[in-house]
This record gives sequence, C-alpha cells and structure tokens, in this order.
Amino acid sequence: MRLLAALLLALGLTACDTGVGGGGVFLTGKPAPVLKTKTLKDVGGDMSKITSYRYPDPRMYQLSFDDALKQHKPIVLEFATPGHCTQCDQQLQLLKEMMNQYEGRVLFMHMDQYYNPEAYDAFQVRGEPWTFLIDAHGVVKMVYPGRMLYQEIAPALVDLTSKKPAAASAAAPVKQGS
Repeated sequence: MRLLAALLLALGLTACDTGVGGGGVFLTGKPAPVLKTKTLKDVGGDMSKITSYRYPDPRMYQLSFDDALKQHKPIVLEFATPGHCTQCDQQLQLLKEMMNQYEGRVLFMHMDQYYNPEAYDAFQVRGEPWTFLIDAHGVVKMVYPGRMLYQEIAPALVDLTSKKPAAASAAAPVKQGS
C-alpha cells in the first residue's frame, strides 16, 4: 500500500507542479540555451499542432526560441501543457493579459510539452507550469515553479523592462543541439 501511495505521489508531482520538481538545475544568472522550437509557421498555422491550450494567442508562437533571443528583448518563457494541467490553463490566461500590457517590449512564448519536448529537456523542466524570465541579453533572471499570480509577475516585468543595458561582458547564450 505504501508503494502504491509513493507511486501516486510521484505521478502527481510530474503533472501540475506546485513548486516541487525540475527546473532547479537551471538557476538564475545562467544564459538561456539557444534552441530551435516549433513555430506557428512550422505547423502550417494549425494551433492544435503547437499547443493544447483551448484559447491560444498566435503571438506566443511566432518565433522559434533561438530567433526570439536574437530580438534582444526580454522574454517570458512559459512551460505549460494545459491539456492536462488546470494551473497551466490559468497561467496562460494571465500571460495573455500581461502580453497585452507589454506588447512590443517583451516577447511572450509558450512551450507545450506535447509539441516542444526538446525545450523541456534543454531547460530541465519537470512538472508544470514553470515560468522563466529572460533578459534582453539572454540571461535567465527568474525561474518560477508553479502558477504565478499577477502581483508576482507584474513587478518582475517592470524590473525586467526598466533595467539599463548591461555591460559588454554580459554572458552569451549557450548553444544547444539544433
């Protein structure tokens, strides 16, 4: 019975994560890995082939992550598979609202485990949702496990968008497999 309980607990932690699980290896201050991810263009504009979210916003799927880094804008990178995670659905609803406020200044990207599993591997994400805030130089500034609330992400985005450009010694992004 204990073995069954332990197994059920482990399975539960790999679904919707409440702050326990992966992502911990990828700490703040490290350059984000450079990797190609699927875009809306790659799937012929078919949203159902890039996300399990019921109400996707096409703006989140325009760029591959490697191309997003080349834009030299802050990035909110959301790992969420709303097809099996209620918290993920709620997180993406919040990010759509934030995207409306920061459009043009911050890139918002969503990675769904069903459609971009290589991004989960590169960022060492286990469980969901996970939010990575990346500065304009490609450096991970914040890693947030679980669902973020407005009062948590709003000040972080203000901080991310109000910083002065870093010195030329800013860390370069790490290249991952193509």
